[in-house]
Amino acid sequence: MSLKERLYSILVVSAAESFNASLSELLPEAHCHPVHMVSSISEAKRAISERAYDFVFINAPLPDEHGTRFAIDASTIKNSVVVLLVRSEIYAETLDKVVEYGVFVLAKPVSRTMVVHALEWMSSARERIRAHETKAQTLEEKMAEIRIVNRAKLLLISELHMDEPQAHRYIEKQAMDRCVTRKVIAEEIIKTYS
Repeated sequence: MSLKERLYSILVVSAAESFNASLSELLPEAHCHPVHMVSSISEAKRAISERAYDFVFINAPLPDEHGTRFAIDASTIKNSVVVLLVRSEIYAETLDKVVEYGVFVLAKPVSRTMVVHALEWMSSARERIRAHETKAQTLEEKMAEIRIVNRAKLLLISELHMDEPQAHRYIEKQAMDRCVTRKVIAEEIIKTYS
């Protein structure tokens, strides 16, 4: 699926109505849905606890706090791609605080072109995160399968007095003969002998 076909969920944290209106105009509806706008960090925390967002825009400062800590948390804990917009006077200081967490920082005022480029960077970063999430999920599934197969081997060893190579061969052969995964065979063994 190309980036043009992707759909990204967006959380905008900003108390400035003019920024919200300008950003809304730049977000293509065909690729950005849903777009949730909140005006404080406490509302943003509530929103992000209810669902995951691909992109988070934070227009700092906000009425209840600056937004730096929330930007870090959204980026690291929730795997969202975050852009923190700050006054140009504190840009370098803010960047030093958040760069190691993968948070993008833009100095205000920002141009429309800069926001469009930021959206492109965010899309690229989100796709990379998505690929890592898929890889991690695949590894977790493989590890779960290994644990189940090992448990089944232990049952074959204790109940049928096989040694480990025999138990391994038994599970492999059953899986091949029946055209099913080793996990299916292991689950049947566990069900039978547990």
